[in-house]
Amino acid sequence: MQSYTIGQAARLLGVSTDTARRWADAGRVETHRDEGGRRLIDGRDLAAFSIEVGQNGGGGEEEVSYTSARNAFPGIVTAVKLGDVAAQVEIQAGPHRLVSLLTREAVEELGLEVGMQATARVKSTSVHIDRV
Repeated sequence: MQSYTIGQAARLLGVSTDTARRWADAGRVETHRDEGGRRLIDGRDLAAFSIEVGQNGGGGEEEVSYTSARNAFPGIVTAVKLGDVAAQVEIQAGPHRLVSLLTREAVEELGLEVGMQATARVKSTSVHIDRV
C-alpha cells in the first residue's frame, strides 16, 4: 500500500503543509513514521480522510493551482468498482470528487486501487484518469 508524506497529503487535499500537519497532530488522520523519521499517512487512510474533507466544504485556506492544465485534477483514488467489462473510479482532488466510467481493462492496466495518487483530466463530458 502506498503511503504519503505530510507534504504530499497536503497537495492532494488542497491545503498547506502546516494545515495537514495540524490535522495529523490533532489526530484527524493517522500517521506513522518511516525509518528516516518522516511522518507518513497510509493511502487508504488518506483516501477516507479526503472524502471527509471534501464533504465538509474543502478545508483549504488557499486556492489550489493546477498549473496551466486547468482541467487536470491531481488527487487520490477513493473508490474502484469493477464490473465484468466496465469500471467506475472515484478521485477526491481537494474539495472536488470526480467519477470516471472506463473499461475494466484500463483500470487493471493502470493498476488503480484505493489510496493511490492519480490525476483526473476533464475534457468536455469525459473524465480520463492518469496514474502518477
